[in-house]
Amino acid sequence: MEFPFDINQIFSERVSILDQTLVAGRRSAERPDLQGHIATVIDELGRASAKAQQLTAPITSASKLQSQRHQLYLLKDGESSGGRGVVVGFLKVGYKKLFLLDRGGVHIEAEPLCVLDFYITENLQRHGYGLELFDFMLQHKNLEPMLMAYDRPSPKFLSFLAKHYSLTQSVPQVNNFVVFEGFFFFNRSVAQLRKVPLKKPDGEIKPYSLMEREVVRQEQRTLPWPFAPPHSPQRLVSSQCSHSLSMRSSPSRAPPQVVPPSCPGCSRIQSPQSPLIDRYRERRSRNSCGVFA
Repeated sequence: MEFPFDINQIFSERVSILDQTLVAGRRSAERPDLQGHIATVIDELGRASAKAQQLTAPITSASKLQSQRHQLYLLKDGESSGGRGVVVGFLKVGYKKLFLLDRGGVHIEAEPLCVLDFYITENLQRHGYGLELFDFMLQHKNLEPMLMAYDRPSPKFLSFLAKHYSLTQSVPQVNNFVVFEGFFFFNRSVAQLRKVPLKKPDGEIKPYSLMEREVVRQEQRTLPWPFAPPHSPQRLVSSQCSHSLSMRSSPSRAPPQVVPPSCPGCSRIQSPQSPLIDRYRERRSRNSCGVFA
């Protein structure tokens, strides 16, 4: 792909690595006009790739690259076009958090390096440029192709992977990404590949809180004080609180009737419930009287 400016002046290396800064070297960082040329090259490559894949809109552009943490590998042929150089193609990669299915149907949360866009100019295809560019990326990332995910690969790209890297057995997914056999078995990074955790269980409930809850449930099932039976705990609690209040208001009155020491503060009523529940009910009764003290 030719451009009306000198490609060699912008891209000094045969393969340039671009990110959101759109800087291809020290020279382009110091000259805004060169960065404008870099944006033009990326936009033209993105449109050509979308057309080749029959997409409705480009998935690669300078503005998208600036807003995302992706990397774009750009390959040039510096000797063509009278020494001005031509752009051969590009490869865009980036990490994506994916929910994948293994062969057993188990959901896996992974964040692999993904091939997001790959394009070689039509008139330069089948010359080994694609393999050169892809191998450069693998060496730069120190990664095997089976450990990567591929976003909507075209039939031509799938044939490329099968021919050069023997990637033929893919694991079906419910999204647009393709992964191959070996992805789930040879991915050595625990941070990149892990099973989706189950729903976090509730916190541990202490035994005393269980007893407290049982007391509250029993009290909620009983009638409120005005409608409770004469000898019910609700009646006794209310009478104790009223008695205690009147004692403080009228010190000249006779002292209250002595309560058996077995149950301080209230009259003991035999209950079919466990002793622990009765003890917590007594404690709640004393706390209720303490509000009026």
